[in-house]
Amino acid sequence: MVCLGNICRSPLAEGIMRQRVLEAGLNWEIDSAGTAFYHAGEPPHILSQQVAQQNGIDISKLRCRQFIPEDMLEFDRIYVMDGDNYLNVTRISGPLWDGNKVKWMLHELFPDQNKPVPDPYFGTQGDFEKVFDLLNNACLRNIDKYLQAGE
Repeated sequence: MVCLGNICRSPLAEGIMRQRVLEAGLNWEIDSAGTAFYHAGEPPHILSQQVAQQNGIDISKLRCRQFIPEDMLEFDRIYVMDGDNYLNVTRISGPLWDGNKVKWMLHELFPDQNKPVPDPYFGTQGDFEKVFDLLNNACLRNIDKYLQAGE
């Protein structure tokens, strides 16, 4: 799960996906990162934490980190939150880039539309709640697609 600072969207997506994967009985490694180094080592945004907690998910122990080229080797799928982060992941990955692994987070909800997950960083609690709902639906859809494919 990749966004710009790894403080709002991607840690929220990580927490949601971890919870939904656990509920589905899957054994997936889930992580998140940012393409910028702004918040490395910090916990997720307080409103991301609050919205997650309101939905029974604790992301308070997560810490922001920067996406590194080796993430392209470490993970089977990289979900980006928007076009800027898609380009940043491409740039950071350098020769390790594998476009088959990278998808827009909302791709399964809005196929082939490259619809971004809005960045709620300067927004209200309501903005964070809307982002939670989008991410939750995307996580559930991604898991359902995986289970239906029998992979």
